Amino acid sequence: MNAEGDSTTGWIFYDAACPMCSRWAYRFHSALARRGFRLVPLQSPEAPQRLHLSGPALLHEMHLLQVDGRHFGGADAIVEIARHIWWAWPLWLLSRSPALMPLLRALYRTIAANRTCAPPSPAA
Repeated sequence: MNAEGDSTTGWIFYDAACPMCSRWAYRFHSALARRGFRLVPLQSPEAPQRLHLSGPALLHEMHLLQVDGRHFGGADAIVEIARHIWWAWPLWLLSRSPALMPLLRALYRTIAANRTCAPPSPAA
């Protein structure tokens, strides 16, 4: 049990307006729920309140907020979630390699930037 009195491990905030993101959330919902993760759309009123983000920063990437207050975004969130799932645990283990995490972050940023629902990049 945690401070909220339930078995929640954390909240995974995803872009519910993105068909790809929604598909992944639906596909992994059961596995995540069994491990105490709750899926929450970034578009919900709860997201900016819990994450203390708004505007483009909120929708830039998926977020994981754990009950202890730790906050992960993008590839770091995926790797942290993988640590809790036995069949995905090898991804977490591999991410401990100094060379792999920068590659995973770059891959995540590339996929996120090319989503059909991705908001336009801020002007440079």
